[in-house]
Formats: sequence, structure tokens, C-alpha cells
Amino acid sequence: MIKDTQRIDVADVLRGFAIMGIFLLHSIEHFNFYSYPEVDNPWLQFTDKSIWDSMFFLFGGKAYGIFALLFGFSFFIQDNNQLQKGNDFRLRFLWRLFLLFIWGNINAMFFTGEILVLYSIAGIVLIFVARLKIKTILIIATILMLQPMEWGKLIYALINPEYIPDRPMAGYFFKEAFKVQNEGTFLEMAKTNLWDGQLASLTWAWENARFFQTPALFMIGMVIGKAGMLLHNEKNIRFWNRALIIGIICFFPLSGLVSMLPDFIENKAILTPLRLIIRSLANMGFMTFLVSLVILIYYHTVRGHKWLSKLRPYGKMTLTNYIMQSIIGSFIFYNWGLAMHNKLGITYSFLLGIVLFILQYFFCYWWMKNHRHGPLEYIWRKMTWIGAKKK
Repeated sequence: MIKDTQRIDVADVLRGFAIMGIFLLHSIEHFNFYSYPEVDNPWLQFTDKSIWDSMFFLFGGKAYGIFALLFGFSFFIQDNNQLQKGNDFRLRFLWRLFLLFIWGNINAMFFTGEILVLYSIAGIVLIFVARLKIKTILIIATILMLQPMEWGKLIYALINPEYIPDRPMAGYFFKEAFKVQNEGTFLEMAKTNLWDGQLASLTWAWENARFFQTPALFMIGMVIGKAGMLLHNEKNIRFWNRALIIGIICFFPLSGLVSMLPDFIENKAILTPLRLIIRSLANMGFMTFLVSLVILIYYHTVRGHKWLSKLRPYGKMTLTNYIMQSIIGSFIFYNWGLAMHNKLGITYSFLLGIVLFILQYFFCYWWMKNHRHGPLEYIWRKMTWIGAKKK
């Protein structure tokens, strides 16, 4: 049923799963516009909390992790294809990252939580590690995943008990963006988002250790490609079975520890970096479980393969889908559009997100019947190879 060449297929399935989770999370967050109507109905209060907790348990920090993992995997595929033709892709990839930076700023006009600019910056690390041995790459990725800067903050706070860390800056920039989301026109929103919104997003990523976690995941994704770990063979199936078990075993005690720490540590200079370190590892554990589960279901069950394969068209158009989601979500919830932020609570926003996902999915299904790439993917690909000599 499954051939070796289909390793890309399961990657598309994983991309589709991740971008779906991101869409549902953004829907209940009102696309970083945390404004909601008052809810008096006890049933709605219950469903609001249940949906919020469930979505963040399942996708919070994990969907973006899968997305980052597959960004590194995609780099390997492109780099490897060019190596087989005798070309070095790395300089062309740097240009591709610059194009991604532009896509990110287009996306940022609509949504303050976008990640493409971060990817365009963090992705540069792949250029420097691409020719290293797998073992060396994994050592570097592990160091980054362990959050060395947070360990430095933690050790400094332990040595200097009187140390008081600076207040986080991301909140200030998000407040500036919130004002325009609530009252501004489209042009006012776009202008504010391109400055304060991007500063909010990047500052939040820095303060929440994403500048270390993201390149680590890029490198792990590249290693997955180098080692051929998405190929369907018995060795890889054994690996993903072990990863599934280890991931879920690690997640629960780490997640529980994150929740317990505030009961035992009052000093925020110690508590904040320690929670960031443990939370990032917990999310890594659950993300590993999710990736392993999807891969094993895709390869092991006929019915699971059939249903998960339906996500492939959606996963092939992640750039188009991601930016389209920002435009749609901004229009629905922000003041420049329908301003539904104070009319739709979490439950109704979640249901709307499901409907919008289905509509977006059918658009992808229709588009991919007649095209090899999504519309924005096609433009990005053409621009990537502009000026290249054909061989």
C-alpha cells in the first residue's frame, strides 16, 4: 500500500494536521485579539473552558512544533535534491528565507502572532549545519532545546537572590496592537501590526525561548530527513513506536511539574526560566507522541491511512492556508472587518473555526486536483529560482 517514495506524503499529512490545529487555536484566541462577550449560560461556560483547555492541551506549543520540524525536513528535501544534481542549495535557501521574511510581513499586516518572520531568521542556522554529521547536529539541537539562556538566567538568580528581572516587553507591544484591533481601520491596523505587532510577536518569542527551540526543531527535522526516518520500513516503525512511548511518558510528569512549581517557588526570577525550560521539554514530549502517532496510524492501518491521506492537499498548501487564515480571522474578529470579537464566545468561535477549516480544506482539495503547488507556494517557488540557470 505504501511505497518508499511516499515519505513526502506522510510529511504533507503532518503539515495538514499541524496547520489545522493552528487554525483552531487561533479561532478560539480570536487571532490574538483576546476580547470576548460575557457568558452567563452555565453550559456555555462549561464548553468554553473545556474547549479552551482541550485545544491548548492538544495543540498549544505542539502544532507549531510540528510545523517547525517539517520546515527543517523540507529544507533537507530541497538541499538533497540539489546535491544530487551537483548544486549547493544553501545560498539559494538564504534568498528563499528573505522571500519568507516578505511573506511574513504580509501576513503580519493582518495578524500579530505570525511566525514566518521568526522562521526566516532562525532558518539561517540550517545553512551552517547542513553539512555536519548527524551526531553533531543532534548535539547542537539538544543544547538549544535545553534552553541555555534560561539556564543562565536561573543560575544567575540562584547566585543573586536579590535580583529582580525586567518586566516582559511583549505585553506592551500587544497592548498597542490591541487598541488598533479594537478601534482602527484596516490601514491603521496594517501600519501598527507591521511595527508594534511584529515587535510583540518577536519579543514574545524571545521571552518564551522560541529563538532557541525553533532552530533546534529545524535541525531535528533535517536529521529526520537525512536519516530517512519517514520511510516505511521495520527499523523506522520500531523507532516511532519507541518515540511514541517515550514521548508520552516524559510529557505527563514534566507537565505536572510545570503546574506544581508555583506552589513551591515564589521567586519569579527563578520560577520563570525554570518553567520555560520544563514546559518546552514537556511540549517536545507531547509533540513527539503526536508525530509518532500520526506516522504509525498512517503506515499501520488501512483505514487510518485512507483518512489521514485526506489531509495531504491541505498540507501541501501550508503557506497559502496560513496567510489565508490570518486574513479571514482578522476580517471576522477585528474592528476593520466584522468585529465579531465581542459577539462570539470561545465555543462559537471554535465551531466557526471548524466550518472555516472545512471550507479551506475543500478549496485545497479542488485546487490540488489541477495544480502541483498552492498559489502562494507556486509564487514562492518561482521567486526562489529566479535567475537560476537551467541544467
